[in-house]
Amino acid sequence: MPQSLGNIIIHVTFSTKHREPFLHDGIKQRMHEYLASIVRNHGSECYRAGGIEDHVHIAIRLARTMSVADLVEQVKTGSSRWVKTQDERCQKFAWQTGYAAFSAYYKDVDRLLAYIDGQVEHHRLQSFKDEYRSLLIENGIDFDERYVWD
Repeated sequence: MPQSLGNIIIHVTFSTKHREPFLHDGIKQRMHEYLASIVRNHGSECYRAGGIEDHVHIAIRLARTMSVADLVEQVKTGSSRWVKTQDERCQKFAWQTGYAAFSAYYKDVDRLLAYIDGQVEHHRLQSFKDEYRSLLIENGIDFDERYVWD
């Protein structure tokens, strides 16, 4: 086959370090837009970036030449540098060390986007820690709670 094709859709989520609420209303939307621009600048498609004050969710169609780990590293590093120049309250901003990435079925993209869009309402009922644990379990990921949080 002379052509390489792919449609790899992933749901990536990660929090601010210690789940600090850095992403306040003055910066949150701009951060989501910036995350999307980094994804796009690395050849992937960003369907949606969203979240609340202490974490983000990103729905991505991964470029066939990019690994998840490399893309997430670029997203986290670039956005961390950027946000420190945007708001003096973010001078100590940092993302958590790790992240979670889940495969998404292309026919379920609308459901994933609705999930990301509903984060504010969702987190009136559930903390990020509980959400993260649930996502790991639902996606069959074994984890040791001692190494999940920083």
